[in-house]
Amino acid sequence: MPSPSSPPIDLQIADDLIAAQWQDDLEPQLIDYIKIPALSPSFDPEWESAGHIEAAVTQITEWLRTRPVQGMTIDVQRLPGLTPLIVCEIDAFVASGAEPASDKTVVLYGHLDKQPEMTGWRDDLGPWKPVREGDRLYGRGGADDGYAAFASLTAIEAVQASGGSHSRCMLLVEASEESGSPDLPAHIDALADRLGDVNLVLCLDSGCATYDTMWLTTSLRGLVGANMSVDIVTEGLHSGSAGGVVPSTFRIARHLLDRVEDSSSGEVLIDAARVDIPDYRVNEARAVADELGSLALEGPPFVEGAGPVTDDVTEALLNKTWRASLSTTGADGLPPTARAGNVLRPNTTLALSLRIPPTAEATEVFAELEAKLTSDVPYGAAVSLGHPELANGWHAPDLEPWLAAALNDASETVFGKPMRLYGEGGTIPFMGMLGEKFPAAQFVITGVLGPESNAHGPNEFLHVPYAEKMTRCLALILATHALTPS
Repeated sequence: MPSPSSPPIDLQIADDLIAAQWQDDLEPQLIDYIKIPALSPSFDPEWESAGHIEAAVTQITEWLRTRPVQGMTIDVQRLPGLTPLIVCEIDAFVASGAEPASDKTVVLYGHLDKQPEMTGWRDDLGPWKPVREGDRLYGRGGADDGYAAFASLTAIEAVQASGGSHSRCMLLVEASEESGSPDLPAHIDALADRLGDVNLVLCLDSGCATYDTMWLTTSLRGLVGANMSVDIVTEGLHSGSAGGVVPSTFRIARHLLDRVEDSSSGEVLIDAARVDIPDYRVNEARAVADELGSLALEGPPFVEGAGPVTDDVTEALLNKTWRASLSTTGADGLPPTARAGNVLRPNTTLALSLRIPPTAEATEVFAELEAKLTSDVPYGAAVSLGHPELANGWHAPDLEPWLAAALNDASETVFGKPMRLYGEGGTIPFMGMLGEKFPAAQFVITGVLGPESNAHGPNEFLHVPYAEKMTRCLALILATHALTPS
């Protein structure tokens, strides 16, 4: 195994600082953060009066202000009607006797809003109940993405303390990511003059395929979401007298969904959601499949006798990273089974979540989806698509040689293994937005959402030792970037 090049910081000093920070400070902070039910605005329309997002903002900003980081200013940007944005600006830092650091800006990104509680938590766990069990810190939001702000500033602090340099840094922590980041464009526009010339973006909101090396996210799927509402009568009717005369709204919904998804295979039948997968991304998926084998398919907790859509690991990886998939994530109009009378219901509303390939255009997909669901509706039923949520995916630009080397060196130094490349099936709207605003920037998208971590679901956890190691990697990347010619 090739040895990494000479590190740009004193590794012992940096490692000791980061280890102590995680044990004495970061984990206690995350325990307090997990207790805050800071639901994203889509799940808590009264978020402002509820005060939970503000509580998370207060906790994080107060912690940031305690850290002995030179050249740091912290403020909370507030725009009317929008969730706040934490802005932590750190001047370029040059180690004693070192050459001036790069004059470019590094943006570090995280978010503090959370997904809703979800059912199915273990009896001894809960979304707002932090529990440390072995390497795992259970609770909503620790890994997605509360740790990011704490890890990012700790990495910067470690660089300054261990003889390294770093470029000017802007740490941005938003509060609407789990709602599709609707508030972020206005915040970024308001920060345009302060952001300057961004040439590196570090985002810790993604995942990893294993906990034994650093995984770089090379693509993210986009998202088209909407609530499909089907109405047929103005009130519920006795199913004995109306059944067979009045069609079921659930059946109509099933019929309409058959227009957009093959129910036997799961294939999405929307032309705008089909793309040609680049050959090198197919080869990338094949390499991950060869390395992980069946382990790549062992994450979902299938019930006994159930299994994945395909046993072909490469095809499964491509399915979840470069092909569209449809999920029905919620429903209205359906009473609980214990209270379901013999009533033909007047309405069925289904929350549709359509993940789209990284290079598909969300507006085009939505237009085709809307046309398929609302035109020529059976029986003349009233169909509408409400609360649309559109986010384009993201496809990473090629790594510059210095960054590819820096990532590999960091992974070799911290994990003893080279960096691995990995496509992700989730969506981070911020990435596509910054990719458009800063087309020359390099991107490091990574994270700690690994096997069984179950982001957005029950029993979500942060793998604490892995998060600590990723903090070390981040410090090495920042210090190497500072030595790279602009």
